[in-house]
Amino acid sequence: MKHSLVALALAGLLAGCGQPADSQNQTQTDNQQNTAEMQQQSETERLNAWFDEKYQQQLKQSPMQMTFLGKKERYGEVDDMSIEAEKERLKWMANSVEELKAKFDYSKLSNEAKTSYDVWVYQYEQAKRNAEFRKYDYVFDQMRGAHTFMPQFMLNFHRVDSKADMDAYISRLGEASRALEQLLERAQMQVEQGIRAPRFAYDLIIKESEKVITGAPFTEGEDSAFMADANKKIEALVDKREIEQDTASALKAQASDVLYKRVMPAYEQIITFFEKDRENTPEIATGVHRFDGGVDYYNAMLKNYTTTDMTADEIHQLGLEEVERLNKEMLKIKEQVDFDGSLQEFFTFIRTNDRFFYPDNDEGAEMYIEDSQKYLDFIDEKLPEYFGILPKADLVVKRVEPFREQDGAAQHYYPGTPDGSRPGVYYAHLSDMKAMPKNEMEAIAYHEGSPGHHMQISIAQELESVPEFRTQAGFTVYSEGWGLYSEQLAKEMGAYQDPYSNFGRLITEIWRAVRLVVDTGMHAKGWTEEDAVKYFEKYTPIAEGAVRSEVRRYLVMPGQATAYKVGMIKILELREQAKQALGDKFDIRGFHDTVLGGGALPLHILERRVEQWVASQQS
Repeated sequence: MKHSLVALALAGLLAGCGQPADSQNQTQTDNQQNTAEMQQQSETERLNAWFDEKYQQQLKQSPMQMTFLGKKERYGEVDDMSIEAEKERLKWMANSVEELKAKFDYSKLSNEAKTSYDVWVYQYEQAKRNAEFRKYDYVFDQMRGAHTFMPQFMLNFHRVDSKADMDAYISRLGEASRALEQLLERAQMQVEQGIRAPRFAYDLIIKESEKVITGAPFTEGEDSAFMADANKKIEALVDKREIEQDTASALKAQASDVLYKRVMPAYEQIITFFEKDRENTPEIATGVHRFDGGVDYYNAMLKNYTTTDMTADEIHQLGLEEVERLNKEMLKIKEQVDFDGSLQEFFTFIRTNDRFFYPDNDEGAEMYIEDSQKYLDFIDEKLPEYFGILPKADLVVKRVEPFREQDGAAQHYYPGTPDGSRPGVYYAHLSDMKAMPKNEMEAIAYHEGSPGHHMQISIAQELESVPEFRTQAGFTVYSEGWGLYSEQLAKEMGAYQDPYSNFGRLITEIWRAVRLVVDTGMHAKGWTEEDAVKYFEKYTPIAEGAVRSEVRRYLVMPGQATAYKVGMIKILELREQAKQALGDKFDIRGFHDTVLGGGALPLHILERRVEQWVASQQS
């Protein structure tokens, strides 16, 4: 009773001071909240500082990645491509995750910091999974082989602004040969275990490698791509008066010497190895299910590329359903343009009529690039209506370099530098204009450029609200899902005024749906290359050359092709859920900024981010 009287007296005193009796409890609650917020801020700041430190350590393990980001540290070096170095990098990641979990209290972190924590751990889990199945991943193939990547890297990413930069360039030529030799050693170990890429990959590796070492100083004739690039960069230094002509001549001689004595032997070894081993490859190309443990490898790749637990059967069925849905959409456009015939006959018309193609020559290739740029200029004007965050980096459209250009191969994007000193590049393979129809180019430009890859990656690289490692994170299902979503979004933004271009958009979407069927078909169900080609031709009007190039891509990159449609569907689902939850409060710009404003994310973390945004809008 005594305590009750004291409490009443205190309450009266507080009331006499003009403060409500129940405000004491509120003050205590506020103090507790403030303390919790301060702890959260402190823990988050500590974590972000730790991420900055660890990311710089990680970055220094890869001189090539530093070059991609516009940094000139270790500028004369090329990454160590040995298995031993790969194991060391994985060990470093494992130790970092162990340290992360030991040093930081997850419950005291902000939502954004929790995302960073989860992404760091997830990246390690992916790398660990890849390492478990390392022996199955083809070291060389026609899509990702270092034999074409090395010259592309030197030509397009090693910037020369001074003599020191050119010295580093020449040093890197020698380093590139060392890296190629390390990779060839790994390829030799791989075939000893019975793991071989299909025969067509061998043929293309040989052909591409021969192209690289054709021309001076390797053979007579015009300069090779390597030598022409070195000469151009050296002459640019002369023009800027960074060096004298005598120094330029000496540098050219050094570059020529390294190319002839170091680079050419490495490529000759690659050519010799694949020529000799070619007879051991299967004549009929099929997926990785043919290897002992290949199905487990494929399932691991599906998890890596989609960041989901979807099985091959589930992905296959999703593909069948999407192909059926999109074929119905195609029929509507066939009727809209009053085409008298079946859908297959309409496909033949689209595939063969000259109105849908540029001239099959260099002039036609230039027209393709110019018109692609016009589509991108159109969409750029619409972006502020749909996005609050816009990229600062420029975008250029280029033809793929001759030494790696392939008939019918897929267009692709390479990011610029975070500081904008190098623009993003949308590359197109234009050696066969019959495989590059006009009615598909609009959708592809939006996918590779804006609002697709260029916008998504540039925004990520320019983010200042997240740790730097997240600005460079990459998850295929997110980036390719966004690219495919962008093709549909462009329609909402007013693109595809021509019904044939809208049909082209459906072609590119059903293309990705067919991928779900044929990728799982070849790698999990025993389909051959020809089975996949026939399925493609039945449900799409895509040119035969492009179809075969696509199927061969899936054969050497198991699982990658499934990410596009899975990611797109998830983004559309999240948008619809946000619309239903927010009603009139839904803002498309806010949704897009939420999806892009955290960098690339696994789908389950992206879903959580959108849910948090929805909750913030509701409150």
